[in-house]
Amino acid sequence: MKDGQHQNATRQPLDSRAGTFYLPVMAATATPEVRPDIRRDEQTDSRTDLEPGYLVICWNDPVNLMDYVTHVFQVVFGWQRQKAEVHMLQVHNQGKSVLARESMEKAEFYVHQLQKYSLQATMERDEV
Repeated sequence: MKDGQHQNATRQPLDSRAGTFYLPVMAATATPEVRPDIRRDEQTDSRTDLEPGYLVICWNDPVNLMDYVTHVFQVVFGWQRQKAEVHMLQVHNQGKSVLARESMEKAEFYVHQLQKYSLQATMERDEV
């Protein structure tokens, strides 16, 4: 290359955008979102006040031994032996015992658990 050609090559910009200036765009200021206060109504504090209750009932049968029924109540409901025995005796002497009052889903769950242990259990809608 000749000196003249070399000088001309260095004078020409390699990138045509090299002389362009970019100004950063300022972000818009966000408006804060105001949410209303959430307050609990004292009258409708829990779901059980709104939903009807379902009774879990265990019925007497001639097959299962009293100790076995007591054990099942302890396992399914997590009760102490004394409470489980009270309900077992109620089943034995009166023919049935109301074991719990729950939402429909929980009552179904308990009935299925008791039936899994071959106890005769049903659920009924509470009339209260």
